[in-house]
Amino acid sequence: MDIREFIVSDEEEGLRLDVFLSNELGEMSRSYIQRLIKDKLVNVNEKIEKSSYLVKEDDNIKINIPEPKLLKIEPENIHVDIVYEDDDVIVVNKPQGMVVHPAPGNYSGTLVNALLYICKDKLSSINGVIRPGIVHRIDKDTSGLLMIAKNNVAHNFLASQLKEHSITRKYEMICYGVLKEDKITVNAPIGRNPVDRLKMAVVNGGKEAITHFKVIERFEKYTHVEATLETGRTHQIRVHMSYIKHPLLGDPVYGPKNTKFNLNGQMLHARTLGFIHPTTKEYMEFTSDLPDYFKKILNAID
Repeated sequence: MDIREFIVSDEEEGLRLDVFLSNELGEMSRSYIQRLIKDKLVNVNEKIEKSSYLVKEDDNIKINIPEPKLLKIEPENIHVDIVYEDDDVIVVNKPQGMVVHPAPGNYSGTLVNALLYICKDKLSSINGVIRPGIVHRIDKDTSGLLMIAKNNVAHNFLASQLKEHSITRKYEMICYGVLKEDKITVNAPIGRNPVDRLKMAVVNGGKEAITHFKVIERFEKYTHVEATLETGRTHQIRVHMSYIKHPLLGDPVYGPKNTKFNLNGQMLHARTLGFIHPTTKEYMEFTSDLPDYFKKILNAID
């Protein structure tokens, strides 16, 4: 059993117990935390409270997190756009709305479920049952290219390139406002948002994060931009664009809550992916077309 302990600050007073814990434990869903509260695995000042309990300053909150159960993730016959495949690596073009790997409360319909059906047991095991083959990931509502390792040697080789920042990763996006400069580099460290633990933010002491932005086309109220990742922090592009006051169109976390377009998430597409092949040691680069949802918005703002 993993026991975590928190003290409520004056800024957090008045939050629901489940909301407070969701903020503190960003890796866990609120519904999972509510289940732990219902199972009496959370206490406040040594007393059992409900999810609706409003926390007070200096409350001592303890949560007992059960050890993860061994899971069997089922293969599912889900269509995946395979851009390239050999004995070591598979490159896929993930659609917007697909989750990359299973997580509590969401164990089906993911890219991993599809890969298990396509590749059978030919996926790396380094990241365990939940994330077989997954070397890196992109958000559910971000579309585009991902590389998958089919064995552990390939996984380690690709992961080392990620660590060395030698993999080419270029994205296209649409942001609010008109960027004045043709090229911008944002070098600002990213870490967990100290106020809202479900978000990332530019913070002192965060991990190094560098993104290079280049304008593709300007519109009256928006800009079509290319971003090249030098590092790969969680939500890096989204956080950096919000930091320079040009959040992504449709971003439900870092941008305006309302948009005149009926969007399912941020306008962000992983368009180019390049890496050195684990076996041949040759550089390979792949590019995917802009998806229909992206082109539709480009036409609408033109």
